[in-house]
Amino acid sequence: MDQQPLKLYLLLLGSKAPGRHVEQHDFFFGIAPSLKDLIPNIKAFWRGAAGNLHIDGFREVNHVDGYRIEALLRDETTVESPESLFFINLGGYTVGRLEEQHYVILSVNKDRGQAIQNAKKAVFFKTNTIADNKNANAHIDDKYGIDVDDIYNIAEMLSPAQKAKYHIKITPEKGLPEDEIHLGYFRLDKL
Repeated sequence: MDQQPLKLYLLLLGSKAPGRHVEQHDFFFGIAPSLKDLIPNIKAFWRGAAGNLHIDGFREVNHVDGYRIEALLRDETTVESPESLFFINLGGYTVGRLEEQHYVILSVNKDRGQAIQNAKKAVFFKTNTIADNKNANAHIDDKYGIDVDDIYNIAEMLSPAQKAKYHIKITPEKGLPEDEIHLGYFRLDKL
């Protein structure tokens, strides 16, 4: 029997944590043949979510910025790609709205600095800043205090077990279709 091909998934997870008033969200990356195969990894990622942990949307990551993205088993012949796949979470503000807006970007770049510079060219980055409020600039949140909300090399976001077992192959290939985004409420017990 042939083994199903591996897929790199980007999931938007949701859960109403105990003591919270509104649903919380986080992004999760995992490699598996299917969403159902990721359930143990999802539960390990978001401990304490109990029975209300669910998927609000997902994407099979196959194509980014003119590159083919493949999830493969790691072996002794594995050669790492010179480029990296980055997850960037831009944050910004709109006058009169009591919330931070977010915009997620996946990008292929040689390094973190290049990924940040390219993210700052996004329309969202330019339009979600309140000009006369220095505390309300569009930003990329991350622990280093630069103006990007979050930025990660996706290979680093995988669980330790997945990092040891799999790698992400990035190959230039133009003319690929955009990945499909699946939105909705997906219960883990119904996958």
